[in-house]
Amino acid sequence: MVFLVSDRYSWYYLSTTRNVMGLKEKILTKSLWVFHASIGSCNNCDIEILDCLTPRFDIERFGMQLIGSIRHADAILVTGSLNRKALKRFKKVYEQAPKPCFIVAVGTCPCSQHMFKDSYNTIAPLDEVIPVDVYIPGCPPKPEAMIAGIAKLIDKINKRP
Repeated sequence: MVFLVSDRYSWYYLSTTRNVMGLKEKILTKSLWVFHASIGSCNNCDIEILDCLTPRFDIERFGMQLIGSIRHADAILVTGSLNRKALKRFKKVYEQAPKPCFIVAVGTCPCSQHMFKDSYNTIAPLDEVIPVDVYIPGCPPKPEAMIAGIAKLIDKINKRP
């Protein structure tokens, strides 16, 4: 039995014995669509993410694009320290993402809460709430570090069993 499967750019014939998830992961490495979630940041990391899209760094050469809808996202870039107001909303956004969805913690705040660690409003580091695939530390991380982190995510997708 043969199925006709569509990805973003073309059509594939797929037999029932072939793994559909393997096909999706192969497509992910060519065009990673990313949703940016700011969960209480100071906007320094957000500015550096936008700097990655400029012609100087041109992260789109790896196929990565920022998108506006979580329902089309392959990965979520998370910036900021997780606070009480953002927790419920971010969990709802994470549940709406198609699976597999990869989480990239950008900056020191989502990795370890940095200077907000003992604050009354912060709950826990991001990896205690949802699974994080790639950490990109720095306050703010340089665009080169973000590009290296995305390249490591693509390698991680390729090496999955």
